[in-house]
Amino acid sequence: MRIDVLSREYPPEVYGGAGVHVAELVRALRAVDGVDARVHCFGGERAEAGTTAYADPPGLAPGTGANAAVRTLGVDLEMVGGCAGTDLVHSHTWYANLAGHLAKLLHGVPHVVSAHSLEPMRPWKAEQLGGGYAVSSWVEQTAYESADAVIAVSAAMREDVLRSYPAIDPARVQVVHNGIDTEDWQPAANPDRVRELGVDPDRPSVIFVGRITRQKGLPLFLRAAAQLPPDVQLVLCAGAPDTPEIEAEVRGLVDALAAERDGVVWISEMLPRPDVVALLTAATVFACPSIYEPLGIVNLEAMACETAVVATATGGIPEVVVHGETGWLVPIDQATDGTGTPLDPEQYVADLAAALVDAVSDAGRAAAYGVAGRRRAQEHFNWPAIAERTLEIYRSLV
Repeated sequence: MRIDVLSREYPPEVYGGAGVHVAELVRALRAVDGVDARVHCFGGERAEAGTTAYADPPGLAPGTGANAAVRTLGVDLEMVGGCAGTDLVHSHTWYANLAGHLAKLLHGVPHVVSAHSLEPMRPWKAEQLGGGYAVSSWVEQTAYESADAVIAVSAAMREDVLRSYPAIDPARVQVVHNGIDTEDWQPAANPDRVRELGVDPDRPSVIFVGRITRQKGLPLFLRAAAQLPPDVQLVLCAGAPDTPEIEAEVRGLVDALAAERDGVVWISEMLPRPDVVALLTAATVFACPSIYEPLGIVNLEAMACETAVVATATGGIPEVVVHGETGWLVPIDQATDGTGTPLDPEQYVADLAAALVDAVSDAGRAAAYGVAGRRRAQEHFNWPAIAERTLEIYRSLV
């Protein structure tokens, strides 16, 4: 069976959880006898067999004045022809959804969509895309409502899909969790490298890893972090800001914290995995203050490195983090307008701060939560099982 996987992100050009998911799923699919998994992705040429990359069409390339959303659609159109001869197409995120939808129509094959996030749940993207947000929303709705199957990465995401697109038959929406490679992500102490990155491995630390975007809740986290004990370091692996405005907001909060306490370390560049593993291994606790998170691969990465987690009890996070066993879940009352905005931001910040302080107050307990977290990642989120569940969906359609 030939499966064509369509994605904006694919190594080495990966910046978010969807890209990680695609890379790991493809690797697991290719390990199954009788499966020919091919990749169609955006960006520069890849040397990997079975993988084709598509550059921006010249007339829509940066510098031409073309809207970024329209540029995306141009790449999608380039992808469609490459899917000729496939048995099924599987698209990931709105960036590749139109390519999947058109390949379904042109080649007469089933189209599977993976729901990593939803445009109606991210209205702040209008800040980035302007009218392009209306374009991305139309693409996503069209693809989802026409897809032969939708794979939600969590039960919470399945509910979001059905709420956002009520025209979809619930029987077509299946749950297959994201996974983690616990060989790539495992504890690896490297105190010398941690020091080179500006962090003292002998002091307790709270680490955040993620993009600077509204959904990640970084400004709320920084306000909560002000209440951490003075000996606790704050490590921010945070880059790729969505807008200049949120970057300025985060920079102001970080500067204010750094003026009041030492041990505030902000690493804005995207680090290679070994460096992230080293920082996670050295950390006392990992913080995930997201206000929108379909599942949260970052939590699995931390858990696989035996790092306890403090995370918002939203979206699919409670399906990953077990309160009182692998970490702390922070309650949140949220707006239902798609923004996920806390109805009482000060209460959320206070609850998040209390959980963080509790987490760093007992290093032994945090370490035990970390061990339990790795065990849970190994037992419930392994990629071979996820690939087999995905293949079951494919086989039901071809």
